[in-house]
Amino acid sequence: MKAAVIVFPGSNCDRDMKVALANSMGSDPLMVWHGDSNFPEVDLIVLPGGFSYGDYLRSGAMSANSPVMQEIVRRANKGIHVLGVCNGFQILTEAGLLPGVLMRNSDMKFVCKDVSLRVEAVHTPFTQGYDKGQIINVPVAHHDGNYFIDDDGFKELEDNRMIGFRYAHATGQVDEKSNINGSRDNIAGVFNKGRNVMGMMPHPERLIDPALGGVDGKPMFDSLVEVLS
Repeated sequence: MKAAVIVFPGSNCDRDMKVALANSMGSDPLMVWHGDSNFPEVDLIVLPGGFSYGDYLRSGAMSANSPVMQEIVRRANKGIHVLGVCNGFQILTEAGLLPGVLMRNSDMKFVCKDVSLRVEAVHTPFTQGYDKGQIINVPVAHHDGNYFIDDDGFKELEDNRMIGFRYAHATGQVDEKSNINGSRDNIAGVFNKGRNVMGMMPHPERLIDPALGGVDGKPMFDSLVEVLS
């Protein structure tokens, strides 16, 4: 598998993503500057976390208009797989590649901690390394992770099995107490209809080695390598 990590001004998880991908791929991904729309063909494009452009305007709004995004939209529409984590998720919604928006957390505070996620869908290259209903522990670090979508959009997500993860208790229960940021229906990650684009607020790349405190993020990258190689 060949992969590229897009680096925006303000990215701060690009190296973490590079390490996670290299750990599963056995080779380093390309690191592509946001101003370069001409980069080699790859099987996977990753938009990492961070605070691109200082989160001015709306988070991800300025990066969504970077030169490289026109090329990413073109490739995504042709079926190339794209993963956006945290700020990358925000950019994907702003670019129109994923439905919904990311707003300020409901308590208006930055949240940084490990959270439990319930795996909702395993029929994609991003998630087939997990079991449906499995509880995984993944770190979050965001101020604008409150996922919102209107009623029609939410119905479309459910009807087309486009919800990837939900915030949950360690027991698997999903309720208001396990909702860390106010996201609609505890949504932590979604796919597009084609299931070749996924965005999620939690950071799987931060848990790919026991030395980091766990390996619950590693199956995602192993699965992508298995499917896309």
